[in-house]
Amino acid sequence: MQTPADIACDFLWKLFAFDKQHPLLFTQFYFWVFFALVLAVLCLIRRNRCHLRNAFLFFASLFFYYKTSGLFTLILIFVTCYNFVAARWMASRSSEAARRTVVVLSIIVNLFVLCYFKYTYFFTDVANHLFGTHWAVYDVFAWAGNRLTHSNRFSVDDILLPVGISFYTFQAISYVMDVYRRRVTPLSNILDFGFYVSFFPQLVAGPIVRAQDFVPQLHRPFFLARRQFGMAMFWIMNGLVKKIVLSDYIAVNFVDRVFGNPLLYSGFENLVSLFGYSLQVYVDFSGYTDIATGVAMLMGFYLPKNFNSPYKAKHPGEFWKRWHISLSRWLQDYLYIPLGGNRNATFGTWCIIVVIAAVAAFLSGSLWVAGGVALVAAVLAFTAYFRPDKRKKITTNVNALNTMLLGGLWHGASWNFMIWGGLNGIGMIVYKFWRDWNVYVRTLVMVLVVAALRACCVWWPHPVFRMFFVWMGIILAGNVLRAGYALLGGRRPLAWLRDAWAILQTFTFITFTRLFFRAGSNLDPAEANETAWRTAQDMVHQIGGTWNLQAIPDMVVHYRMVFLLIVFGMVVHWLPERLKRCYRLWFACMPLPWMVLVVVLIVFVMYQFITADLQSFIYFQF
Repeated sequence: MQTPADIACDFLWKLFAFDKQHPLLFTQFYFWVFFALVLAVLCLIRRNRCHLRNAFLFFASLFFYYKTSGLFTLILIFVTCYNFVAARWMASRSSEAARRTVVVLSIIVNLFVLCYFKYTYFFTDVANHLFGTHWAVYDVFAWAGNRLTHSNRFSVDDILLPVGISFYTFQAISYVMDVYRRRVTPLSNILDFGFYVSFFPQLVAGPIVRAQDFVPQLHRPFFLARRQFGMAMFWIMNGLVKKIVLSDYIAVNFVDRVFGNPLLYSGFENLVSLFGYSLQVYVDFSGYTDIATGVAMLMGFYLPKNFNSPYKAKHPGEFWKRWHISLSRWLQDYLYIPLGGNRNATFGTWCIIVVIAAVAAFLSGSLWVAGGVALVAAVLAFTAYFRPDKRKKITTNVNALNTMLLGGLWHGASWNFMIWGGLNGIGMIVYKFWRDWNVYVRTLVMVLVVAALRACCVWWPHPVFRMFFVWMGIILAGNVLRAGYALLGGRRPLAWLRDAWAILQTFTFITFTRLFFRAGSNLDPAEANETAWRTAQDMVHQIGGTWNLQAIPDMVVHYRMVFLLIVFGMVVHWLPERLKRCYRLWFACMPLPWMVLVVVLIVFVMYQFITADLQSFIYFQF
């Protein structure tokens, strides 16, 4: 029988020890106990100097990360200390050469940390395929840990991915770069800087916070207005509903089942699961951001907007201005513009695209792929040489494609993520040509595309050609109607119909690219690539195959709850922003007793949707 002392020791051990099976998540009751304690202490010291508050929140954030990632907290501490010292040292130097040396070294160190833990498997796999070697991954940090502890506690055969490392390393790089560009003054207190890097609401899944946006908030006194409290509660409830009611329920009861074995399900079910996953990944990631925004707001801090109704985008370029905004801006400022942006090409422009294309062509083992890459390269080189007026447009598009390819690789260490990023980049480039054509040229182009796909369906009846034939046929029908309207003298632009059509087609395109995104960030790239390709092939086989239309009503009835949630989620997403702002303010301004009642009701509804095991946020693996 346990004594009270034993019970107390067990409780304290569970409270402070790291349990990798139960990391601290926003959807867990224990997180809200932790946050309530943090907020209580914060209220007690709110009248003291800001440095004390920042120091407390820094250590609270380290504890949160420890409960999420265990000993990987040491990596976070190293990134914090190194970048603080580098920025301070750089600011003390007047020589431009010295400053440039420090910033280059800092980028190398940060990228080394990121690449070691996230991309070692990927680079090892590529090297083994290129050179016919059989190198295996060996964790030198685990070896060092075993030597220090005189044990075999750590496995040297596996390199685990620390949660949130992609976010806080990018945040540290942006800080050092902004100090180098003299956009911000380096912080003089390492506890303030540590708080900026490790602020727990956004630590493990963003948004990526710029120093120029967050550092000024470090020295503001704590203040929580009545409307601010109401708005924070709205964002927390909104995020929890997105995660538990929509994301987790749709995933567990439909999407995960279909993606797990697409051949067991019909073409209709595969298609709906693909669109369902597009909703799931959005509400999951934006739900985390909403909760992080609300939690930070309750502590008196404001995080940047990370989503702006991305599925309202009218083209792929606009989508990336609305989706994961903090990452898109980071890539624009620290990758796209340094590569030359829309001005010119640099050595890095051609080096990146040539290396990626060459390695991909070699690893594919297909002469068709190699020939296609060589043909595209020859056409681009020929056009750039003989048409100087087109050179700028070509280099701009190559810079954009490079940015999307590397942005895809940021999401995961396997080729399927680069394919996903590349498809988004190609979509952006295709749209740039599409928008320059009038409706008649667009119709002619689509006639040729549909005719070619129809010929492929006849001579080579592969499901992928049938799927694209139907999709392109729908686009052609829309262009024929628009061309006919113009020929008949229609002068009213019908902007609302044009926008709705563009939004629908963009959403469909983005959803199609999710075929390669869904495989997940697996540290074994060979397994991740194989899973991605097999899943994509099986889903295309079902979607492009023969449909049993008579069975669709029964499927809708069987999955009625899932389908209703998908429809509900998309309808709310497509509501006008003005209407959303109205009900947010209505909630924020309602009397406290009514707000408490609404919150209790929402929690009760969420409880009905909670699955047996709480699902981690999708972006935790990135």
